[in-house]
Amino acid sequence: MGRKFLHFIDNIESYVCRTLLAMFVTLLFAQIISRQFFNHSFSWSEELSVYMFVWFVFFGASYAAKLAAHNRVTFQYKLMPGKMPIVLEAISDLIWVAFNCYFVYLAYDFVFNRMNLFWKSQTLGIPMKYIYMILPIAFTLMTIRIIQVNYYKFVKGIDIRDPESQELDSLIDDAHQQDDNNNKSSA
Repeated sequence: MGRKFLHFIDNIESYVCRTLLAMFVTLLFAQIISRQFFNHSFSWSEELSVYMFVWFVFFGASYAAKLAAHNRVTFQYKLMPGKMPIVLEAISDLIWVAFNCYFVYLAYDFVFNRMNLFWKSQTLGIPMKYIYMILPIAFTLMTIRIIQVNYYKFVKGIDIRDPESQELDSLIDDAHQQDDNNNKSSA
């Protein structure tokens, strides 16, 4: 029971993204069918789909942080000696965490202190406070995931890298090995 719960929590962004994606695609499909075949439109479905998509994007950004899959400029690290790339990447992650913490503070202040309580979505009538809650939630989760990746990297010695980056590195290594084999066979 405990392991399943921890596994669920560790993959919460993935589950939320899958659920949101399935829901808003289904909702949009139902809206299209309703319009085309029954000449009836649900006024609330498009607005709800947009909000679900926005939540999907922010939870996806947190999930990308967990996978260390956010876009970074890293080619310069291959040119640097020793442990310098590791140190510079850690510093850039610290700056990212600081930015996220400041953004969480601003988003929390906006949602709970500055937002008008009477702002509601046009067709759903939901207080906008609940829609904007994704900002502090997602940036808090993203910060936790950045710290988690660095914990795995520096404390446990596990290098979590973007799967596409790993695939690219293996293709480059294979190409270098082929070049070396071709050079040996021609010599």
